[in-house]
Amino acid sequence: MKTNGRFLMTTIALLGSTQAAHAASTHTTYSSGWLVLAFFGLCALVVTVQLIPAIMLLAGMLKGLLTSKESKPVRQLN
Repeated sequence: MKTNGRFLMTTIALLGSTQAAHAASTHTTYSSGWLVLAFFGLCALVVTVQLIPAIMLLAGMLKGLLTSKESKPVRQLN
């Protein structure tokens, strides 16, 4: 019973001493113009377009590694 009372008092002390967090107002923090947003959008578009061939290349390499194909011996021409 003594440990239950100690646990209860510790929990009340810890929870009772906390205060609410005050977040910063973002109303005036963001002041970039629409050109900055257009630039970031263009950068995101370039990254996306570069990812498409990279994913296709990775899929082709994995397909080549996972499929086993028996090779025929090469005949030499005399």
